[in-house]
Amino acid sequence: MKKLQEKWLPGLLLLAAAIILLWSGPLAADEGMWTLDNMPLKQLKEKYGFEPTPAWLEHIRLASVRVGDGGSGSFVSPNGLVLTNHHVALGQLQKVSSAQKNYVADGFYAATSADELPCPDLELNVLISMENVTAKVLAAVKKGMDPVKALEAKKAAIAEIERLSLKKTGLRSDVVSLYQGGEYWLYRYKKYTEVKLVFAPEQQAAFYGGDPDNFTYPRHDLDMALFRAYEKGKPVQVAHYLKWSAQGAADGELVFIPGHPGSTNRLMTLAQLRFQREFAYPLRLKVMKRMLEVIKKYGARGPEEMRQAAGMIFGIENGLKASSGEYDGMMAPGFMKKKAAAEAEFRKLINENPQWQAEYADAWKQIAGAIEKLKPRQKEFSFRRVPGQRLGGIALQIVQLVAELQKPDGKRLDGYHTSQLDSLRFRLFSPAPIYPGMEEVMIVDTLKQMIEELGGNDPYVKACLDGRTPEEAAKALLAGTKLADPAVRKALVDGGDKAVAASTDSFIVLARKLDPMVREMRKWQEDEIESVTRPAGEKIGQARFAAYGKNAYPDATFTLRVSYGTVKGYPMNGTLAPSKTTFYGLFDRAFSFDNKFPFNLPRRIADARERIDLATPLNFVCTGDIIGGNSGSPVVNAAGEVVGLVFDGNIESFVGRFFYDDTANRTVSVHSAAIIEAMKKIYGAEKLAQEILGQK
Repeated sequence: MKKLQEKWLPGLLLLAAAIILLWSGPLAADEGMWTLDNMPLKQLKEKYGFEPTPAWLEHIRLASVRVGDGGSGSFVSPNGLVLTNHHVALGQLQKVSSAQKNYVADGFYAATSADELPCPDLELNVLISMENVTAKVLAAVKKGMDPVKALEAKKAAIAEIERLSLKKTGLRSDVVSLYQGGEYWLYRYKKYTEVKLVFAPEQQAAFYGGDPDNFTYPRHDLDMALFRAYEKGKPVQVAHYLKWSAQGAADGELVFIPGHPGSTNRLMTLAQLRFQREFAYPLRLKVMKRMLEVIKKYGARGPEEMRQAAGMIFGIENGLKASSGEYDGMMAPGFMKKKAAAEAEFRKLINENPQWQAEYADAWKQIAGAIEKLKPRQKEFSFRRVPGQRLGGIALQIVQLVAELQKPDGKRLDGYHTSQLDSLRFRLFSPAPIYPGMEEVMIVDTLKQMIEELGGNDPYVKACLDGRTPEEAAKALLAGTKLADPAVRKALVDGGDKAVAASTDSFIVLARKLDPMVREMRKWQEDEIESVTRPAGEKIGQARFAAYGKNAYPDATFTLRVSYGTVKGYPMNGTLAPSKTTFYGLFDRAFSFDNKFPFNLPRRIADARERIDLATPLNFVCTGDIIGGNSGSPVVNAAGEVVGLVFDGNIESFVGRFFYDDTANRTVSVHSAAIIEAMKKIYGAEKLAQEILGQK
């Protein structure tokens, strides 16, 4: 890890030196993850001579797909075909695999619709409409209301808005907080839960170069996969899907990225950023490093254990590399100094206006005070975890679900509101396999780490151990549970409070013990932290509107955004990184490393060398602004055609969580031409390629 950090640091230092003063002037070139209600139309027209029409934006919106496993996608044929990344599809690939058929390692292609594989628990969402409900949410808070009661009132109002919307439209309805609570929007989604796997290459092709190449460029990855959405047993017929550009985008061409970026921290106060740097990130990295070590040891037991652990290993390595890069960015000289200067300038502007000062000036102090309260309990929040990989979480969810259903909708815990129940049950009753061996090692190590960090006398730790060693507790928990069977889970939920209270299932018994402590921590955080930081954040959001107008974008929230930029290389390691790579480069990289892992070529690619046009572009970079969650986003040209598929950012983009700078921050994508070339000449998926090209 030290060597990796040393490799990242020079680029991060350069970026840190280039931080702009946020919100105090015009945005950096090509910056922004824009909501569709507030696209930078003037900037686009002035700089690129292109202004998306309402019809263009509607088409992009209805063709864009949010993938419930944590990524993005798009419809690319009228028959419900959805394009996303292999690494977004990885969880489903693993769930439909077995000891006999490893679709992660070997890839998959359904030559006919009958061959398509049903996914056990994948939900796809398409954004149908958006409605500003800020006034409705804020109206729930009465003047002089206690902060805790105000937060409860606001949450109850949000739950009611979502419930009524679901009842009226039948669409998934989520109220989203934007601009730190400066606005609240109701997003309504068409939901697809009948989804089948259609195509995926081998992981070695999709994730070529493995962890060493991850978050780097030049890259040579075929990180793509295809699903198909169904309704009532038939492929969905969609009017809005993205047509394909076989040529892709040229160097310097304007491109757009519609997708669902997960989260950014660009609007955090200085106090919040310091807390992240000093507390949250170090603890998170500690947990992730240890978890990776444990799961790798499990995978090393044998081929079947490695198959079971592969997805988790990838996910932790990916997250660890990203989080380490973000942390290094915050630690770079000048980072906090620049942020402090930006905040000071903004607060000075507020304080110079008597009305603004009276309304907004105390918000920063309130947030800082809440952060001080959080610090002593942060370790507890980090290490009080439900033991295991899946079973512990399932048990706690069942215990909480039957309890929350007894309450009025507005008083339930977040996650258990009426509007959220269908999706919750869909995941909870998933038939995806659970591996006892992997559960056991994760239970044992979770308990060991809790003892080390919190001490054996911590009430939560004592409840988990019940007088046993971690090894003894793990064996007893696994021997006494049947929760791996989704039918057992469903019977417990259907039986309600009485069935759960009477259950002797070992994990349910443990969850009943832990639930009061989990609720206490959650309630404390809401009453002492969130009840302060949320209204204070709203004040800062409103202050920004007052000072600058609505000329900027909100932090990412895993909701649909559109970014834009140009296909463009960048300075790197004293030379230049090209805007594109080719299949020539893939073979050169393999030969340069003597075809040794992780730079070995999958057999199908090696065997297809004479068939492939090696000059075909494989990956490319653009200046579009993205973050985790954008994986699987289409890259489209001004005509709305697919020219690529987002799968990564480069190392220089790590600090994009906190600010954007286009000198070296790049989005890395699979080229549209590479996808067709590979499907036709490597995988024999001619029929599928024709469907994408509209030739079918």
